[in-house]
This record gives sequence, structure tokens and C-alpha cells, in this order.
Amino acid sequence: MDWVRQKSGKFCLASGSQPGLVKSGKSCLFRLMRARLMKILQRVLWQLEKLLSGSSLVPEQAFLEPADFGWTRMLEGNWATIRRELDEVMRHRSNLPNFQDISPDQRKLSQDDGWKTYFFFAYGFQAKGNCERCPETARILKEVPGMKTALFSILAPGKHLPEHRGPYKGVLRYHLALIIPQPASSCGIKVNGETRHWEEGKSLVFDDTYRHEAWNDTNGDRVVLFMDFVRPLRFPASLLNWVLLNAIALSPLVLGAKGNYLAWEKRFEKVVNANPAK
Repeated sequence: MDWVRQKSGKFCLASGSQPGLVKSGKSCLFRLMRARLMKILQRVLWQLEKLLSGSSLVPEQAFLEPADFGWTRMLEGNWATIRRELDEVMRHRSNLPNFQDISPDQRKLSQDDGWKTYFFFAYGFQAKGNCERCPETARILKEVPGMKTALFSILAPGKHLPEHRGPYKGVLRYHLALIIPQPASSCGIKVNGETRHWEEGKSLVFDDTYRHEAWNDTNGDRVVLFMDFVRPLRFPASLLNWVLLNAIALSPLVLGAKGNYLAWEKRFEKVVNANPAK
């Protein structure tokens, strides 16, 4: 889910059909119901944002200090291990799914094959095949407290993700830079007007409910380990956040993405078996 900027300048929650979740003849009704659900969800999340902002145990700012989250040192210390498993995944780059093929809500951000992904976890769902192919990465991710989603995010040369914002302040966004093409200054992310550039083996933590965009103006792929984790909150906001995050796990947004992943996994397994590592 993401907030995207409309022509009017306002932000709204991205929506899109979920192929694989509906059957022929029912798609129109489903889209109608889904659009209504998204509008309700949009209003609820906007109201909750004020409560969560006032209860946050971390500063209200675009970028946060990675050192304030102890587990970032563990990830950075294992970045070379994660990179080795990523390199094996990248052997099959052309067969990796576009982000919008797994999560149709991302179509407002990308409609080509310039943003690819390799999921590990999403709100309680484990991408079993992907985790088995990258066992050390999966093991390391499980050690991160409050981890809700985790994946490899691959930006192709020349790809630009337009300005958008995350839908919910109950999580924070983490990037561990794994492959950063040169010049690094031509590959970056801007959050609330502040620009940062990735450095291999180093972390970025930011609040994705601020307007942000990312780009790769180099000739090589940019790959980061992309993760959402639970925002530290005071009680009772922490309890409310727990309830809502568990509700999101049961939503059509997550269940639809799960179905799309499982369909892709069947195809990808055949590709991997036909081209085993030497």
C-alpha cells in the first residue's frame, strides 16, 4: 500500500485490481467493493496518524539514526553473507517478478519491469521457496524484532519511483544497501526534501509516511534489503498498533499478494531447477 500524489496535488491510497484473487465475471464488483474499502481505510489511517505521532518513542523526522536500533549492527555485520545469496538470486534476474505483479497497488508507482522484487516475509506470511533459496538471509531477518515485511528491492538502470508516501505510521522503513552502482551520487532517495545516497553494507532508516521518491540514474542495478518494522510506541498506542497490524495481515491487500507470489513461485521453481547453480 502506498499514498500516491494525484494531479490535484493531494495524496490518496493507491488502489488496483488483484488478479488471481477474483474470478472472471466478478472482477467489476470486487473492484467496486475494494475501492470503497480503500476509502474507508484511508480515512481511518489518517485519523490514527495523529495518535501514533504523539505516542512515538522515536523522533518525528524523515531519516532516523540506524544506531538507535541495535539490530541494524547485526544486519550490517552480515551484509556480505546476504550479498552472496543475493548474487545467486540475481542469476535469475529476468525471471524475478515486478513489484506490481506481486502487489498490484504498486502500479501507480511502476508499470514496467524496472522495479523487481524478491519477497521473504509479509505480515506473517513466509515466502517458503525464496527463504529456502536464501537460508542465511531468512535466518537473519527472523532475528529482527518487529519485522513485518522483508524483500530484495531491485531498481533497474534509469528507473525513477515518483513521489509517494506510505499509508501507515505504525511501521518504519529500513534499507540495507547490497548492490550500489557507480557513481553512487546518481543513485539516491529523497524523503521530505532530504536526499541520501546508499553505501554498500550500510543502513538507512526512514519514516515512509513522509513524501519520498527514489531513482537510479546509473547503468547498473541498485539492490537493497527492504524491510518494514514496527514503530516503537507508548502504551496504549502500541496495543492499538498491534491490533491493526494483525488486521492488515488478514486484508485483501496481503492475501492477494500472497496468492500472486504463490503463482509466481511455481513458475520460478521450474526455472531454477532447469538452471541449477554450478
